[in-house]
Amino acid sequence: MAPGVLYRVIYGNANPEPWQQKLTTVRPALLESHRRHRVKYMSYPAIVPCTGSSVRGSVVTGLTQGDIYRLDIFEGDQYLRKKVKVKVLKNVGLDESIQNGELEEHAPEEVEAETYIWKDDLSELEDGEWDFEEFKRERMHFWMGEGSSEESNIEVDEGFADVDNAIAAEKGIDHTGGRGMNGTISKNLEGAR
Repeated sequence: MAPGVLYRVIYGNANPEPWQQKLTTVRPALLESHRRHRVKYMSYPAIVPCTGSSVRGSVVTGLTQGDIYRLDIFEGDQYLRKKVKVKVLKNVGLDESIQNGELEEHAPEEVEAETYIWKDDLSELEDGEWDFEEFKRERMHFWMGEGSSEESNIEVDEGFADVDNAIAAEKGIDHTGGRGMNGTISKNLEGAR
């Protein structure tokens, strides 16, 4: 989960106060034997077991039970929170890519973590792998609220975003599945604070 989205879920703001950010640590990690697919007609991914594949993401420490409760609400009933082993990567940024052959250079430390695994029908997922870079460019601002992408230095292709917003609003499409700033899940999170 991108830090800005994580902060919005647990603090209600994609750009919390510095003291709030210090309560958690977000480090790059690799989840092996899993793959990330885009949920059909949505902008968010689903992680499923898949031999020979791995998912690049992050491991977060310092979460409270209240934070986990809000994350459970956010992820919804399509996912099951499950214990997994992840490799925490060193000397690499959250958005920095590495090749499989470079993994040992980053001295991965294996730790136990929890992640949300897709439990609904696999036919609800697209065949290809979910593209985080595309998500950041085209959809992340829906998840973080107006203006927050600019404030958190997230690159957004402004050229087509306004058109996409207008079309989605006109057709009543919510590509966040209720998880965007004004979605039903986000409104439920407000009541959980």
